[in-house]
Amino acid sequence: MSGGALPVALLLPGQGSQHARMAAGLDPGVPEFAATMDEVFTAMGEEGERLRSDWLAERPAVPIDHVTRSQPLLFAVDYALGRLVLSWGVRPAAFLGHSIGEMAAAVLAGVFDLRDAAALVLDRVRRLAAAPPGGMLAVAATPAELEPYLSTDVVVGAVNAPRQTVVAGPNGPLEKTERLLREAGFTCRRVPSLSGFHSPMLAPACRGAEERIATVPVRAPHTAVYSAYTTAPLTHEDVTDASFWARHPVAPVLFWPALDALLAGGDHLLVEAGPGQGLSRLARRHPAVRRGGSRVVPLLPARPGPPERDLETLTAAAGLLTPSGPASGYGSSGV
Repeated sequence: MSGGALPVALLLPGQGSQHARMAAGLDPGVPEFAATMDEVFTAMGEEGERLRSDWLAERPAVPIDHVTRSQPLLFAVDYALGRLVLSWGVRPAAFLGHSIGEMAAAVLAGVFDLRDAAALVLDRVRRLAAAPPGGMLAVAATPAELEPYLSTDVVVGAVNAPRQTVVAGPNGPLEKTERLLREAGFTCRRVPSLSGFHSPMLAPACRGAEERIATVPVRAPHTAVYSAYTTAPLTHEDVTDASFWARHPVAPVLFWPALDALLAGGDHLLVEAGPGQGLSRLARRHPAVRRGGSRVVPLLPARPGPPERDLETLTAAAGLLTPSGPASGYGSSGV
């Protein structure tokens, strides 16, 4: 097992972690990463070429926060970084994805093959693009504290940490909820999203997705995937249930309970394989990390910056995971 004595768990981020040119500093300087991104774009056909163009652009034709860009590009980057870690000889003991990150985790664990997963991701975003505009709001509060401010429209969309909850819904009701929360003294921050992910407003757009997913072959995961929807490792029943995958955009993400379940089984080296360090910040709050048993290693910088910063952060992380591994030469790649 690489990464010292600790088993490795890959954390794969989702909506809200995207930004323009995320991980683009690794292309083409990290050949394994670049080749996998090519695989994903090829699997996505003509739309893949448009995605590649917007991914590399300083000013993309379609905004990065739009569902047709954020979701497939997050899937691509998460998956490509996961494959990169595997290419170093690291064999993760578990995967834990947040929102669309769970789909990337499922492919890395062998539940779907890449081509089928890419088609499902594109089918998902085409459906969601037809939904009314909405948004997401991170609030420094517990779900119980937020209950008086919720409604049939605005609901808890994610439980990220004990006092880090995301609410989601249509723009109008969400703006009203935000105003009331701020007036009540809660600290709030908009999550980068033009859709109300993980709320009932997306249910009509998801109709028909179950039938599409049911046509795709699935396999039992060869590595544990701790689901942020069930807060437990995916079972055979989960992966073969098309309705389980179809409801992902509507169901709440329970990242903290899933992380708690993962670390209840023992300490891990938690490697964030995706843009930003949002999941790393959350994981560092966990008692298992705070007491020094588990550790956190992000692969990419906390904030957008020059391309060389992507490479520097990746190289430092690779040194912790594989001290004598192939990443030791990335710094001289010329990126």
